[in-house]
Amino acid sequence: MPMTTTQTDFRNHLKAYLDQVTNENQTVLVTRSNQRVAAVISQELLDVLLTAVNANKDSLAYAVARDKLIDMQRLANDPVIDNPQAYWEQSKPTSKQ
Repeated sequence: MPMTTTQTDFRNHLKAYLDQVTNENQTVLVTRSNQRVAAVISQELLDVLLTAVNANKDSLAYAVARDKLIDMQRLANDPVIDNPQAYWEQSKPTSKQ
């Protein structure tokens, strides 16, 4: 969950916020009076996001970027199948009699 702060507070505690961004993969949203909000993210997160956005969805690069985002807790993990056998059984063709 991103942190939100004001422009003044961000300026006054710049080092602390940047440490949280780089060391804890935290996203900081900086609100500015009468202007749009700015987001501060780590270079690592930016690289992974750009890879995922620019990669073909069926490519290895996309899969690796997606896994990194899951590891960074930016995406939810795929749901686990409780009963794999039942899952595969439902996809078998039914025989006609």
